[in-house]
Amino acid sequence: MANTVLDYEAEAAHYDRTRGGVPRARAAADAVLSLVPPGARTLLDLACGTGLVTERLVRPGLGVYGADAAHAMLRAAAERVPGRTVRADARRLPLPDAAVDAVSAVWLLHLVPFAPEIVAEAARVLRPGGVLIATVDKDAAHDVGSDIDAILRPYRSARRPSDGAGAVTAHAAAHGLDPAPGTHFAGHGQGATPRDTVRKLRAGYYASWFHGEQAETEALAAALTALPDQDRPRPDPRYRLAAFVRRG
Repeated sequence: MANTVLDYEAEAAHYDRTRGGVPRARAAADAVLSLVPPGARTLLDLACGTGLVTERLVRPGLGVYGADAAHAMLRAAAERVPGRTVRADARRLPLPDAAVDAVSAVWLLHLVPFAPEIVAEAARVLRPGGVLIATVDKDAAHDVGSDIDAILRPYRSARRPSDGAGAVTAHAAAHGLDPAPGTHFAGHGQGATPRDTVRKLRAGYYASWFHGEQAETEALAAALTALPDQDRPRPDPRYRLAAFVRRG
């Protein structure tokens, strides 16, 4: 299996259906809003995808905008938050310095090798007292204590995830962002099954965890296929949201 990155232009067509849908999006949005300062007037949702979370970041007096680099994702988002989306690389936002009160990055930093650049850009566009809210340690939230976890854990623990809480906190500090209390939320409908984990393994979802040689991939697939209850979802993940406040 090649060391691949998901094609989010193609993923857009079925992204919501395969990622927990509205229940997971609502849980994520509620958690983000709980960390947004009461007086905030603007929030930028980075890598907003189809806008399923973005459209739920609703609060009186808070203007919410979405940014994504994938055309197909952004088309879907534009239907949910019309007039409030922009195609942009999260490392190079089309905004002046100190432009917004909050930046959210839900399920983004674990996907990229340039998390420090995203954190730096978020710090640049935040006003003093503004907050960056981001999911951290995403992989560690999945399949905790399950039989799937027992098989995948050695590969997960051997890597340094780009969204590791310690690393993200260090990146934030380097750009004038101080840690603030965070929170957790449930990944409704995201409990994995062995059969679906094998599908994701072969599709490249875990390519960054190991070199991905064919023999290794097939050995993991065989171990997962041998598990009982191939279509029974294991427990839902519990995601961690970290928050960082821009120094005044």
